[in-house]
Amino acid sequence: MEEATKFSACTLSFHECKCFEKLSPEQRDYLNANSVKIKYKKGEIICKQGGFVSHVMYMERGLAKVFLENGSNSLVLRITPDKNFLGLSSISEMHSYFPYSAMAYIDSEIRQIEVNAFRTLMAQNFDFTKEIIDILSSNSLQIYGRFFCFTYKQAFGRLADILLCLADRIFKNCEFDLPLSRKELAELSGMSPETVIRMLKEFNDEGLIRMDGKSIEVLDYKRIKQISETG
Repeated sequence: MEEATKFSACTLSFHECKCFEKLSPEQRDYLNANSVKIKYKKGEIICKQGGFVSHVMYMERGLAKVFLENGSNSLVLRITPDKNFLGLSSISEMHSYFPYSAMAYIDSEIRQIEVNAFRTLMAQNFDFTKEIIDILSSNSLQIYGRFFCFTYKQAFGRLADILLCLADRIFKNCEFDLPLSRKELAELSGMSPETVIRMLKEFNDEGLIRMDGKSIEVLDYKRIKQISETG
């Protein structure tokens, strides 16, 4: 079980997207000619589970949650920050419908790339295709690790994971304004809003974090990381 400490409930992909760097100038022109940028307001649905896929979406700017829906219940799979993809499952002609929904956490701007044009670039450029495969692989590993943590980590460990994920990978700063409600934070950590509120207060009272309205500062990074690793 020693490997368990390597898993995290962090919802972000661990892969940095560099696929567009692999395209030739002509291929970039082709990409631009077959794509359009669309702005989404905070709380607006970007794609709907079961909806027909006509585009691959690239987050130019913003933050979105990707989640599964089943009636009144939902399960957050990951957070998509800027410079990441949505809808990569559509690159296979066997999957023409979104397997999940996505919603903008903050005002966001997304480049929608016509799916057949995206497939054409993959057929033409091996290095581009390899980057896309690496992204898909990284996304899968991240989701596996997240489910492992939901199964085996205690609530304190899962909340510590999310706080580190926000500080290290989204805001890249130990002090940040949280764009999520307590309910949304609870969804990310797989807990009830009441449990998240109670645990945040305990972290605050113990001097691990400082809370002031929407502002959160990680004060004892080493201790938070230890809680994350021990679960």
